[in-house]
Amino acid sequence: QVQLVESGGGSVQAGESLTLSCEVSVHFDNGYCMVWFRQAPGKEREGVAGIDSNGMTVYADSVKGRFTISKDNAKNTLYLQMNSLKPEDTAMYYCAAGPWSWSRCTGFDPNTFDTWGQGTQVTVSS
Repeated sequence: QVQLVESGGGSVQAGESLTLSCEVSVHFDNGYCMVWFRQAPGKEREGVAGIDSNGMTVYADSVKGRFTISKDNAKNTLYLQMNSLKPEDTAMYYCAAGPWSWSRCTGFDPNTFDTWGQGTQVTVSS
């Protein structure tokens, strides 16, 4: 059973940066994709950034140019570097993992993932 543990959330001012981490309980293997999702109160969970085992990355339009997803295979850790944060980035952020498929890795559909972390809160004030 793969376990995911997020950390790094916090409260910041608009324009500041945060880096989220997601520790994975097993070694990164071939044929997977991992996605950062976020969910604000009263809103649906939305995909923010994804990365697959080959290093292919994909981003939601709302974060392109501001957020960077990366992974450290040696540390079994996924990261989300968030720059130029905006109040609308305020949400609970979750990492999710699943077997690779083009649609899973790029579709940002939370229903296609069955392995989730507990989430880490990001609050951006203006």
